[in-house]
Amino acid sequence: MPTLNLKPGIVTGNALRELLDYCKSEECALPAVNVIGSSSANAAIEAARQAKAPIIIQYSQGGGQFNAGKFLDNSKQAASIAGTIAGAHHVRTVAEAYGVPVVLHTDHCARKLLPWIDGVLDAGEAYYKATGAPLYSSHMLDLSEDPLHENLDTCARYLERMAKLEMTLEIELGVTGGEEDGVDNSGIDNSKLYTQPGDVLAAYDKLAPLGSFTIAASFGNTHGVYAPGNVKLTPVILKNSQDHIQGQRKTAAKPVHFVFHGGSGSTQDEIREAVSYGVVKMNIDTDTQWAYLSPIKKYMDDKDAYLKSQLGNPEGPTKPNKKHIDPRAWLALGEKGMVARLVQAFEDLGALGKFGG
Repeated sequence: MPTLNLKPGIVTGNALRELLDYCKSEECALPAVNVIGSSSANAAIEAARQAKAPIIIQYSQGGGQFNAGKFLDNSKQAASIAGTIAGAHHVRTVAEAYGVPVVLHTDHCARKLLPWIDGVLDAGEAYYKATGAPLYSSHMLDLSEDPLHENLDTCARYLERMAKLEMTLEIELGVTGGEEDGVDNSGIDNSKLYTQPGDVLAAYDKLAPLGSFTIAASFGNTHGVYAPGNVKLTPVILKNSQDHIQGQRKTAAKPVHFVFHGGSGSTQDEIREAVSYGVVKMNIDTDTQWAYLSPIKKYMDDKDAYLKSQLGNPEGPTKPNKKHIDPRAWLALGEKGMVARLVQAFEDLGALGKFGG
């Protein structure tokens, strides 16, 4: 087993590339958790501490906006930029306190949202100048609905900028179905849900000379959780793409780091097959949202008689309900539910026991 020495805090630069290589060589992957503020971010970090493994924490454009507060005007992405920057500083501080290595990432940035990433990158460049480290470990551009050459040309331009900050770029080839964070691909042409090996080779040729990158290649992935049979995952597409690049460019085996989008609701067998083909990161959001909500709903149901007013409950008409209505009482339950689901994700991804500790 290769050695891996990660320090608590944000994993960037060469350390991130070594982490991705390690995951690929050990056939394990890390959960990438969409967070929307300190509560969900803290839960994700605690899950990593319990799993004794690194974790990927990511803010979407909508998650960043929510973190800043939806009271703010976001017409020029100002709220999303502010919330995404604020989230980075929170995670940076707390990850070190928990003693956990964290990959800090931004999720799905469509072309219309590029001003959001531009603003976060501006902050990242300033942070790098001041500290010698990037604010974020990596960013994702989702230009999969564009023609391939436009997708790759734009990604190459951003990777050149990000490489100067020792960052990694995630790109998307093919479209992830379903709906997430206001992006609805539920009616997309089925053929676009399956990436072709030739497209992955084109991305490899374009980006490999420029810097570090990962590819979210679609193999039937769908955001959300759907009834069995509604989603047909075909992970062998990833193997075919790895083999195609290796054969055409005479690389080592599995030359690409792949990303599994729409991981919620997938079986362990599907997950582990994808990981065996070079998946090093799996996005999980819907499952963690449910895991966070479920214990809170149970609390609300169980304590219903104590939550109707500030005074008065089954113990007496003047008995106070403060300890029951305090958000800290029930938000902590949501966090515990999310932690438990993420520890299971580490198990599904083969990451438990792979990082020592």
